[in-house]
Amino acid sequence: MLIWTPPCPLTLSHPQTNLGSMAWMSLTSTRSSTCPPPLSSGDRNQHFLCGRSSVGWRFEEFLQRKWSSEKRFGLEGCEVLIPALKTIIDKSSENGVDYVIMGMPHRGRLNVLANVIRKELEQIFCQFDSKLEAADEGSGDVKYHLGMYHRRINRVTDRNITLSLVANPSHLEAADPVVMGKTKAEQFYCGDTEGKKVMSILLHGDAAFAGQGIVYETFHLSDLPSYTTHGTVHVVVNNQIGFTTDPRMARSSPYPTDVARVVNAPIFHVNSDDPEAVMYVCKVAAEWRSTFHKDVVVDLVCYRRNGHNEMDEPMFTQPLMYKQIRKQKPVLQKYAELLVSQGVVNQPEYEEEISKYDKICEEAFARSKDEKILHIKHWLDSPWPGFFTLDGQPRSMSCPSTGLTEDILTHIGNVASSVPVENFTIHGGLSRILKTRGEMVKNRTVDWALAEYMAFGSLLKEGIHIRLSGQDVERGTFSHRHHVLHDQNVDKRTCIPMNHLWPNQAPYTVCNSSLSEYGVLGFELGFAMASPNALVLWEAQFGDFHNTAQCIIDQFICPGQAKWVRQNGIVLLLPHGMEGMGPEHSSARPERFLQMCNDDPDVLPDLKEANFDINQLYDCNWVVVNCSTPGNFFHVLRRQILLPFRKPLIIFTPKSLLRHPEARSSFDEMLPGTHFQRVIPEDGPAAQNPENVKRLLFCTGKVYYDLTRERKARDMVGQVAITRIEQLSPFPFDLLLKEVQKYPNAELAWCQEEHKNQGYYDYVKPRLRTTISRAKPVWYAGRDPAAAPATGNKKTHLTELQRLLDTAFDLDVFKNFS
Repeated sequence: MLIWTPPCPLTLSHPQTNLGSMAWMSLTSTRSSTCPPPLSSGDRNQHFLCGRSSVGWRFEEFLQRKWSSEKRFGLEGCEVLIPALKTIIDKSSENGVDYVIMGMPHRGRLNVLANVIRKELEQIFCQFDSKLEAADEGSGDVKYHLGMYHRRINRVTDRNITLSLVANPSHLEAADPVVMGKTKAEQFYCGDTEGKKVMSILLHGDAAFAGQGIVYETFHLSDLPSYTTHGTVHVVVNNQIGFTTDPRMARSSPYPTDVARVVNAPIFHVNSDDPEAVMYVCKVAAEWRSTFHKDVVVDLVCYRRNGHNEMDEPMFTQPLMYKQIRKQKPVLQKYAELLVSQGVVNQPEYEEEISKYDKICEEAFARSKDEKILHIKHWLDSPWPGFFTLDGQPRSMSCPSTGLTEDILTHIGNVASSVPVENFTIHGGLSRILKTRGEMVKNRTVDWALAEYMAFGSLLKEGIHIRLSGQDVERGTFSHRHHVLHDQNVDKRTCIPMNHLWPNQAPYTVCNSSLSEYGVLGFELGFAMASPNALVLWEAQFGDFHNTAQCIIDQFICPGQAKWVRQNGIVLLLPHGMEGMGPEHSSARPERFLQMCNDDPDVLPDLKEANFDINQLYDCNWVVVNCSTPGNFFHVLRRQILLPFRKPLIIFTPKSLLRHPEARSSFDEMLPGTHFQRVIPEDGPAAQNPENVKRLLFCTGKVYYDLTRERKARDMVGQVAITRIEQLSPFPFDLLLKEVQKYPNAELAWCQEEHKNQGYYDYVKPRLRTTISRAKPVWYAGRDPAAAPATGNKKTHLTELQRLLDTAFDLDVFKNFS
């Protein structure tokens, strides 16, 4: 439904579902609400608006004069965005907001950094210097992707305001859920349950807003209980073109903003050449968000004066459009002429305002020449005060034991096997599960679910907030977790035993997500950005489903620290394993994660370096593990928080091992003094007589249990040793060298259940060869190369498994190879 409300059209969908908001909007449209009407001639705010508009225009003019051949993705054609954003921030500050988190694409980013966030101009100008040396930290990013964090006084409200602009890649709209997640986290940590203190503003381009599915996913998170940020103000810079593509080719809907109608967000369409109308609309939008805590959209209908960038020629594809654009005067010039004609300002006053800002830019330009080194940390969007030293270094390079006392393990196990709420009826099948847990606790053993419970529960005791999200995580895809109990007799009555562990524990958040990977993983990444003192985990329903969130993994998680000096401790739980379930529910694609690890396979590090394992972790871009025991899973989760720095953690989690009778760990493996084992060596008969071992098999994860079963059946426990590599990256060179040296007469083979062109082989083989100075070959026992991750035929699956086991234990199989 389109409602014409002076001075702009407003779109409201399904108004019958929100009569209160319709009444509010009706009052606003008749100008009897708290929002002021458009400015009347002579209003002092016209002076103010003219001044605010001038800085955005003159900033772009200055950059064009100084660096005419540089890409900067300027704001020409929508310079009104700067006073628009300032107005939204002013109104929100007036309503009590003291922290605004923003996300935006590259167009206009430098202008926003300079004139909204108030980044030092010389720090921006020096980015154009091709001779500027890069600092040691990270590889950096182009200037129009960088973020910023700044706390200052809002001059209009005279209140403190913190502004954070989140760094982003070129993938348009990818930062949307990241901003939402960071906003949610900041609201959580300051107890802002209604979004009155912390809010988000998202800027969009018209083509991306209509075309990118992540926009839809983000909108659908906006009102979910565990994801809502209580309203976001969306500002669309509607250039009426996407690179070279006309709107008629770019979308099927009348407006680029129609996607917002799925959540009944009001959408204001306003002519950006009318600054007073824009300011009015922005005040209404900010007031709407403050009143209803729902999303609202401002559609700035504008144009793009240049091409996609300053070096691009738009006349190739839109000749008539750009003939008209080139006749257009800049919006500030037109507005200034209007004010001069009305006698509101005189020409000398206007020119003085212009020259004043030009002088500021020139002085900053002169100072920028003194900058010799680019420090990316100056562009950090999410600082962690107190976590690092003043110069940004870890406070130590060691990690304490991740073990716990038996009393703590027993207490957590008892709570995990009980219902800590009276008169609460659980499902009969769940009663049996809890009973089994209780029996395991009495026997001092844990399975996978209980190990996870103990890792989480102990961190909560230490004041660490834990947030686990993803599809069906409350129960667990494989019905193993059951962190949320449901009363069988009372609708919507639930109990989370994890929140009943300790009197003063940190809160535990476990939440089923919408059926989204891209949006939800981006959201959790943003949540993890806010604080290092939280364990934030995203679990895929099946491991291969992460590929619909590949953009977040490739552009944010993998290179995030290198590009933006931004550490992040997010954990990805990816169920993985070849179990005859077909090609879509088998592989979490470990080869992709390992291929993106930043270590050199041909260089053997200094194994005698102090704290070698911790230094390896500090230098890597992420940690990749595949645990074969519940105890090691417990340790790696706790290590993630006890480390003095933060790295993303990729865990390939099991499916069948969740209930495998041999996949159990004793309390003894989790007591004080114990640690995560990067490598689990052979501890059977083969280790007692290592000189008799003919073959040393290396493996990781579930296939270990297939190998031990087959070895026992063939009575080869003294001839074949099996070593498990639990931490794949950073690669445990030091421990594997010891393993190879222990078995001097053994040939080496890597065994995996994945296909040869997938899994771990291409990552492990060159590093293992480097470990042994290429003294021996590293043979392969596994499935043949294939296009699909797994077969869909159960019989074929079993045949392939037996074939790889035959290869692994046939001591003559490699003799004919040179």
